[in-house]
Order: sequence, then structure tokens, then C-alpha cells
Amino acid sequence: MGNLHVPKPQWLRKKISLRDQKPMETLLADRRVHTICEEAMCPNIGECFSQNVATFMILGTICTRACTFCAVSRGVPLALNPYEPENIANTVKHLGLRHVVITSSTRDDLNDGGAEHFCKTVNAIKSMDDTITVELLIPDMKENALALQRVANSGAEIIGHNIETVPRLYHVRKGSDYERSLRVLKQLSDLNPAVSTKSGIMLGFGERDDEVMALMQDLLDANCKYLSIGQYLAPSSKYEPVVEYAEPKRFEYLRNRGMEMGFKYIKSSPYTRSSYMAHEYLEG
Repeated sequence: MGNLHVPKPQWLRKKISLRDQKPMETLLADRRVHTICEEAMCPNIGECFSQNVATFMILGTICTRACTFCAVSRGVPLALNPYEPENIANTVKHLGLRHVVITSSTRDDLNDGGAEHFCKTVNAIKSMDDTITVELLIPDMKENALALQRVANSGAEIIGHNIETVPRLYHVRKGSDYERSLRVLKQLSDLNPAVSTKSGIMLGFGERDDEVMALMQDLLDANCKYLSIGQYLAPSSKYEPVVEYAEPKRFEYLRNRGMEMGFKYIKSSPYTRSSYMAHEYLEG
């Protein structure tokens, strides 16, 4: 049984200010720009939106997979919005962002998994100001070699692909494959050694520390040197239940062990998410 209905511990009682995030929500809606912050019900949304920071979501808001931990809608996606890259670039300029994170829904219905749209979005931002650093968080694109090659050479400084959890618990990640995700990260690094690769995992599904250590070694073997570790929080009772709430000292322990193993930068805390304080990875 999970702990979905057990009160969260003190360190997970973050307050969300709807008043602080409303101006950003209005701006994004007016510009027809989507964010994973809103679609995935991120608990950091109030903090980030109040600082005019957001993680943009391209390829629409409907995912073709059905991971049991994710709040993003699933079903039959709509056609791509050809104005989306330009809309995002203009929004980046308006907000004055210097590091931009772009992610997407998984689009298994597209031959290239959305790679071309990712590239167009990077190009739109870089054409406006090539000093802005761009980070992509991509789906596995079914390990399409041409798609991965395009993304690897898109001009983005960081390309992430989340492995999410340990192999034993991959029932939560429907349609995905642990080894395939590792190969995707390795291919991105091989295709463009100048690009830094990044991954993310969640604690709280019942994983053991020795399994997390093995996962971290697998990432290092795939030449992935950036990692985020956060606490899984079930969006509602319809989703995978939380097995445990990891204490802050466990996040610190795993961060220290990972850095000793050879990671370049790890952000690890209960509220860490893939793109939370993303600019720190390049500074770390």
C-alpha cells in the first residue's frame, strides 16, 4: 500500500500562492504557450512562476503514453502548432530568460518523435539571441537514430532524458524501456560530445539505495554527468501511490555518493524536479 492518504511530512508542505502565479498563467495563455509546470501539476509552480520562470512544453499537451505517475493528459494528440517555436522564442525574450528549458509530451504518432519541432524551437530562440543557453528534455523518440542525431546537433547545450526509476519498478513507466533510455542518452553523447546529457529520477516508489547506486553507475557508463533526484508525489488517487516519503538526509546521501562516483552535478532534494533551478547545472 502507498502513503497517498497519509499526511505529508513537514518538509513536503510547500505552500502554493495562486495569487503569485496568476500573472504568469495569464501571460502564457495570451501567448498560446504551454508549460509542463501547469500540465504536470508541478508543486514548484508558485515559486517559479512568481519569478517569471517556466519550463516550456511543445508538441501539444496530450501524450501518447500512459505512465501511471504523470499528470499529463493522454490520448490522441492534435496537430502541431507551426507557430509554437516563434511563440516560445518571443515569450523567452519578453521574460528575459537566460537559460531556457524545453520539454514535450511523448508523441509516438510522429515519425521523428517531434525532433524537427524541437530543433525549430531551439533555432527560434538562438536566432533571437545566441547567448541564451537552451536545455531540452526529450522523450525516447523510439530510439530513432536520425531523430536523435537532429536533436543532438540542434544547438542546445544540455539534452536530458529522464530514466525516472530503477529497472525493477518500470511498471510505472508504460511504453518505456530502461535499457533503451540508457542507449538514448549514450547516443546523444556520442553524436555530439560537446553536448552535456542529463537525466532525472524520483524516489518514493519503493526503490532501494543499492538499486539507485546501480542506476547511477548505468548513467555514468552512458556518459550522463548531470542528474536530478526528487520525491514522487502522486497527482491524485488515480495515479501510482507513494510507497514512502524519503527524508531529506537520504537525498543528501545519494547526492554525495553520486558526486563521489563521478557525476559533474546533482541536484537532490524532495522538491527537486528535472528543470527546477536548471541554470545551476551549468554553473555547478
